[in-house]
Amino acid sequence: MVGGMETVTHGEVLARFGHALSDPTRARLLLALRDGPGYPAELAVLLGATRQNLSNHLACLRGCGLVVAAPEGRRTRYELADTRIRHALDDLLGLVLAVDPTACPDAADQDCC
Repeated sequence: MVGGMETVTHGEVLARFGHALSDPTRARLLLALRDGPGYPAELAVLLGATRQNLSNHLACLRGCGLVVAAPEGRRTRYELADTRIRHALDDLLGLVLAVDPTACPDAADQDCC
């Protein structure tokens, strides 16, 4: 532990990032924060989510170490924890995937890609 924060291994970093991206709302939230800091009420409107639902996702992203909260008076501003996260998201968005739908025919039932 460093300064009350736990450091994690490379494998754990990837697992946390994968967990964050595995939920469509969290993925869209990360993409919104990729463009700059945001406030829960505004992010909820942008994503079409309830404030409670968005709050739960922000807590998850904070727990994963991907987002930080900065109190500003009565409001809290959220932003990516590290600028390299934005670069990682940019790199992921630049990928072109060759998807083979026959590789996992039961994808919808098996929680597969």
